[in-house]
Amino acid sequence: MAGKKDYFGLGRVVSIILCLFLGPIMGIVARFAEKKYLAGILRIFFGWNLVWLIDFILIIVKGSILRIF
Repeated sequence: MAGKKDYFGLGRVVSIILCLFLGPIMGIVARFAEKKYLAGILRIFFGWNLVWLIDFILIIVKGSILRIF
């Protein structure tokens, strides 16, 4: 899993820093960049605050963000 990258193919440390400072925005942009428009729209309206915290914890522990669909 050391080669796994998140947030636009960036490394784990850079992803952690981006998630820490720009987490809600980066999560939304990442979903739209992956062409997961429904997930991006749902995140804008409902999950930007809670899912950001989950993404931050998962990047630290697992190395990837939460992807439901």
